[in-house]
Order: sequence, then structure tokens, then C-alpha cells
Amino acid sequence: MTQHFDLLIRNGTIVDGTGAARYEGDVAVCGERVSRIGELSDCTATREIDAKGLIVAPGFIDVHTHDDRMLLAEGDMVPKVSQGVTTVVAGNCGISLAPMPVPVSRPVLPPLDLLDASGEWYCYRSFAEYLAALGETPAAVNAAAYVGHTTLRAIVMDDLDRPASAAEVARMQEMVAEAMEAGAIGVSTGLAYPPARAATTEEVIEVCRPMVPHDGLHATHMRDEGEATMASLDETFAIGRALGVQTLISHHKLAGAAAHGQSVATLRVIADEMIRQKVSLDCYPYTASSTILTLEHAESSGRTLITWSRKRPEFSGRDLMDVMSELGCSMAEAVAQLQPAGAVYFRMHEDDVSRILSFDPTMIGSDGLPHDEFPHPRLWGTFPRVLGHYSRDRGLFTLETAVHKMTGLTAAEIGFVDRGVLRAGAFADITLFDAGLIRDQATFEEPTRRAEGIGAVLVNGVSVWEGDAPTGARPGRVLHRQRSPMQAPGANTGSRAAVSTAG
Repeated sequence: MTQHFDLLIRNGTIVDGTGAARYEGDVAVCGERVSRIGELSDCTATREIDAKGLIVAPGFIDVHTHDDRMLLAEGDMVPKVSQGVTTVVAGNCGISLAPMPVPVSRPVLPPLDLLDASGEWYCYRSFAEYLAALGETPAAVNAAAYVGHTTLRAIVMDDLDRPASAAEVARMQEMVAEAMEAGAIGVSTGLAYPPARAATTEEVIEVCRPMVPHDGLHATHMRDEGEATMASLDETFAIGRALGVQTLISHHKLAGAAAHGQSVATLRVIADEMIRQKVSLDCYPYTASSTILTLEHAESSGRTLITWSRKRPEFSGRDLMDVMSELGCSMAEAVAQLQPAGAVYFRMHEDDVSRILSFDPTMIGSDGLPHDEFPHPRLWGTFPRVLGHYSRDRGLFTLETAVHKMTGLTAAEIGFVDRGVLRAGAFADITLFDAGLIRDQATFEEPTRRAEGIGAVLVNGVSVWEGDAPTGARPGRVLHRQRSPMQAPGANTGSRAAVSTAG
């Protein structure tokens, strides 16, 4: 008997997100899920897409974002769906939009101003309120979120240049417990940022403790990503061991010339630690980072671009050296005049970036900052850059591996059941792209140029991107961290330990 579906994607080349070899086939969708995959020429559908010449893959999962506000303010999520992303993970680096039970100080304390400098969007008194807003006003993509340790410190502490007291830790614990009950996937920390630098390892352990019964995940922008990276890794592992939770090393990098080449050692240490405890990591495919403007970062950067400045907005997009020349002042004076501000720092070596990207367990996260006036191009180009520049053009890894790093691997590590893979029964988060054409077009000079090669994007069975434009549909959902036997992090321990860290 002829079977009828809501949607048939015909004649595509399927890369299913597991890392398995590609194959030719059709994909049938009923409602929000994939119904069948195979040779379906005898079937019919209400709507059909001819995918001849295109890759049909699971929608990409951006494991590291700062999209907390964009999900609500710019729900079409064009920077993400235009590059094939169907799920984002927000609340990273210790910075979350919620909870904010007290009126936020103005101007907003850096780095919280990376999400909203005005304070207008810091209006959700609890994490439950924030997730409810995401549910009531869906975006085009699915979303999950951490609660941020730096946000909690800013709420409960009158002096951030010291460790938290027992009473302050207890108050932060109450908010972590509320966030986890509401559906947060864990706690993120940003110990490199001034408001959290004074936090001790013990403080982080105790603040995170309420997430343990919920199998929460600790994602960390480590205390140092330069010469002291090894010590920061030790601290990160110690936090995970003390709590017995999974730890995610955010945007692993080696920043500053003195640290270049250390990825050989850091990846060996990470691989060894993965045998003993649950450790994950992600990175972005660029040799430049981006965050708030600091003199410390600028002094160790080969080049610094200003992404925004509240006092001197005319310098957005300008090179700091040009700003210094125009103002006729030193670097320290220029940085002071621009504050508060953001910047792109060219501080990494391509060999380290390639080595980290090639490491089998490495997931892909953009770390894009959607509210910068002149953003880092990673916001618009991360996923096509991995597929085009690193996989196709440089041959760093196969297309199947590239897709796995941004789909099935991420879903398994974060705990998104029935996401990140193309199989019968999975949610129909699907991206169609041209493997020969796909490439990032965003540059440091033109950072918001859309990628080429994305054909169509579906979220929960609904088309959100077609014909190089958003459809206006917003079928995204709030996702929670779950576990299934297939997706337990320890399931791949043996293969992780065997991964090569040479090169």
C-alpha cells in the first residue's frame, strides 16, 4: 500500500550524524519526526523537496552561544539558520540572562553587557520565567541554556573582588537549584573574567553542587587559556571529580605566542582524563577570539579589532592601532577612552586550531556575540567554515566526521535524545547543503555576510530557511538534558582514549 507523508526529501545524499559513510536515499517526515529513510519512490507526500546533488544531514547544534537575548529579540535567528543551525546552547561563560531577581545595575557590569548593555532584557526574576518566555515566544531554532555563575555572583555579592562568603554561596545554591528544577542543563563558569576571578575552586564546587541530582553539566571558560592552561585544566578536572559531573571545556584554545603549540600537550592530558571522568570540549574554527576589551588581552594580541564601544561608537570595526594613531595616545589610554567596549583578538596559531578541531571528541561551537555592532565572523560563518574550509578544502577530516562533530556527537554529549541524527523516530531537525559549494563568506572586514551553500533548514519538521531567506516560522522548543543508554558519555570512552593528539 502506498504510504503518504507530510514531507518527502527525495534523491539526497544522506550523512546521518553518526559518522557513518554517506548513502543515497529519501527522507520522509510526518509531523515533527522522521518517519522513514530509504528508497521511497512508491510513496507520496503533501510536500516534496528534490535534494539531488545535496547533502541531507541532521540540523547543526551550536554547542556554545551567547544567544540568550537573540532568541527572544530576533526570533528568526538568521545568523544561525542561514548556516544550517537548528539548536543553540546559551548561557555560556558564566553569563546568563536569568535569573535576575533584583534590578540590574546600570550600566551593566562587563561581561554581562555582552548579552545586554541596557539592562532591559535582564528582567526575568527566575530561570523558570526565562524558559517560560522562550516557550511562549518560540524562536526559529531549539534552545537549551545554562545558568551563569558570574550572573549569580553579580546578584548576591556587594564586592566581586573576593571569594563568596558561606551565606553568599548558599544564596547562589538556591538559585542554581531553582534553575535546574526549571530545566537548565547545568552551570557555566567564566573564571577568566574579572567578576569571577576571585572565586575559589571551592566556591565553584559548592555553587554547582545543587545540579548534581539533576545530572547537570559544568561548562567552563577556564581561568586561563594561555601559558597557565595546564593549571586551568587541572582545576577544571578537579571541579568535575569533586562533584561527579560532566565537565565541558569551552572554546579550547591556546592564546598568546608563549602558549602556541601547547595543544599537543593539552589534548594528550584531556584524552587521558577522559578515561577517568566525563570530560567534553568544543572549539570554533578561527585564530581570533572575541570578548570584552581589556588592556591585558590587547597587549598580548598581534592585532586587535574594536567590535563595539559605548563611549566611542565611531570606532566600531576599527583596528586598535588606528584608533591609537587617530587619538594620539598610548594603548592603555585608547582602551580607557573606549570603555566599555568589545574586541576581536588575533592571539592563536593555526596549528593549534587545526589540531584541536581534528581531535575526535571536539564539538563545534560558534561563541558568536550577536549584539556586537561589528561582530566576529564566527557568528555567521562557523559551521560552513568547518564543512568548507577545514573539511573539503584542507582535508582535515571527512565530511561525515565534520557533520558528526556538529550533530550526533554534540547531542550525545549534551543529552539531547532523538536529536543530532537522521533516523526513523528522530526529530526532523534537518539541514540540506551543497558539499561542493558550502563556504563561509563572513570576514573580519565584512562579518555579517551570509554563508553560501545552505539549501533548506527544517526544525521539528517545519521549514525555517528556504531560498536564501528565513520563512518566518518559529517552531523551536526549549530542550532539556536527558540521558539514554545510546547517549551516555562514557559509552565512547575507549575510542576517545585512543584518539591521536600528534601533529
